[in-house]
Amino acid sequence: MRRFQFRLATVGRLREAVRDERRAQLADALGVQSVLEEKIQGLEQDLRAARQLHTAPTGPVNVDRLLNGERYEIVLQAEKRSLAAQLAKVAAEVAKRREALMIADQDVKALEKLRTSQHEDWRQQSERETMRELDEVAGRSVPVERFL
Repeated sequence: MRRFQFRLATVGRLREAVRDERRAQLADALGVQSVLEEKIQGLEQDLRAARQLHTAPTGPVNVDRLLNGERYEIVLQAEKRSLAAQLAKVAAEVAKRREALMIADQDVKALEKLRTSQHEDWRQQSERETMRELDEVAGRSVPVERFL
């Protein structure tokens, strides 16, 4: 009997390639998200440090230093808001890419299930044909004198 051949193997390989591409795209988006989160954490540390620097000490006050500190804090807050907006967009993109990966993975699994089912059908058919051949051979009458 001929060996099993899954006719949709090429489609399966294409779907696996799409799934792998979706994984890579998701990894890229997660990397961007991680970088943005790190930048935001760095800005928060800078903001805490800036707030401590421009608090009014006791004694003589350097007004220019206080104003520069407040301006720097405003710049840091604006940058933090900008990064937070970018992070929200990236989070939406991550969710979209996760969904695309999930769909691609389902497509691959569906083909794998179909292949398994077809392989099992082929195996059962092969066993039936083998049994039919054995029954045919066993059913042939062989003269006993021939073996004596």
